[in-house]
Amino acid sequence: MDPSASAATLKKTALNATHRALKAKMVDFGGWDMPVEYPCPGGGLIAEHLAVRTGVGLFDVSHMGEIQFRGPGALAAVQHITMNDASKLQDGQAHYSALLTPEGTFVDDILVHRLGTNDYLLVVNAGTTEKDFSWIRKNAGAMPSIHISDYSSYYSQLALQGPRALETLTKLTKVDLAAIKNYWFTWGTVAGIPNVLIARTGYSGEDGFEVYIPADEATTVKMWNALLDAGAEFGIRPCGLGARNTLRLEAGMSLYGHEISEEINVFEAGLARWLKLDKDSFIGRDALTAVQAQGGPRRKIIGLEMIERGIARDGYSVFSLEGQPIGTVTSGSPAPFLKTNIGMALVPAAVADSGSDVLVDVRGNRTRARQVPIPFYKRPKRQ
Repeated sequence: MDPSASAATLKKTALNATHRALKAKMVDFGGWDMPVEYPCPGGGLIAEHLAVRTGVGLFDVSHMGEIQFRGPGALAAVQHITMNDASKLQDGQAHYSALLTPEGTFVDDILVHRLGTNDYLLVVNAGTTEKDFSWIRKNAGAMPSIHISDYSSYYSQLALQGPRALETLTKLTKVDLAAIKNYWFTWGTVAGIPNVLIARTGYSGEDGFEVYIPADEATTVKMWNALLDAGAEFGIRPCGLGARNTLRLEAGMSLYGHEISEEINVFEAGLARWLKLDKDSFIGRDALTAVQAQGGPRRKIIGLEMIERGIARDGYSVFSLEGQPIGTVTSGSPAPFLKTNIGMALVPAAVADSGSDVLVDVRGNRTRARQVPIPFYKRPKRQ
């Protein structure tokens, strides 16, 4: 197949030409033509990762999906299809949640935002947006007094992440950003662009903001350039999907298709703190209640730090010290800020509970790794 013909079929964000002008390395990510890293002077994945940990970085995450629930039945519908308790949300508040199968495994993990009474915005993963929307329509579309709409093509989403993110964004708005608590959001004018949704959320393990703006190229490029200019004194860098992945891994955040999937349930994934079994019935509740009644999951996600030389890559096999196959690495890479090699793996609960060392098959060499707590990295508390 002609590579250029294949690339032409990929979806593009409003910043596609901007990424290419910056000579970004582009990849097919869930059907989207997205930057994985930027080869600017002294740049690349490691420089981008460290910029977010020590200063500020800017991500184009406009490929993410946005699905809105409106109407008197909106809350009931959100409650029926998600595992967290949306009834606890206040206007301007968001939380982490998930869409589950009847078996208690993952359709997708999501963010739920309460825009107002009878009005909720669900942000879903890019590669699963069409699947999620179809699943949502099937499982909630027939519920009364609700409109469910896919507005993904209406939004560009930019993520400003790092300890200097607040100072950077403050230059561009009169909104009191410091007053926005983690997982809360508001509306305001940013860089002269009105009606921007400003959320104190992110996927890097750092403080930061995600801004939602109209998806036209002129507006999106204006915001992108304004954020880069505002962060210049803090060493801001445009960041690609490579750094987004290593940052979330250091922070112990799950990734769809890796730590969460339709084969991994909520307890196995270690995400039970967002599971609210005491709310009214929801999809997956009965299966997860049964897992709990049976004493918990048979498998668990664990954190690994490589003791011996080698990188635990996604999909590598995990063995006991006695040489028995026990599991698989779900995510693994070098940790640029921590300066070690880390990973997460799905193993039997007994192995996880023992805390014992394991062996990872690194290209034919069984390399020793120790179990360590997740997350691997925790950001310093804001003063």
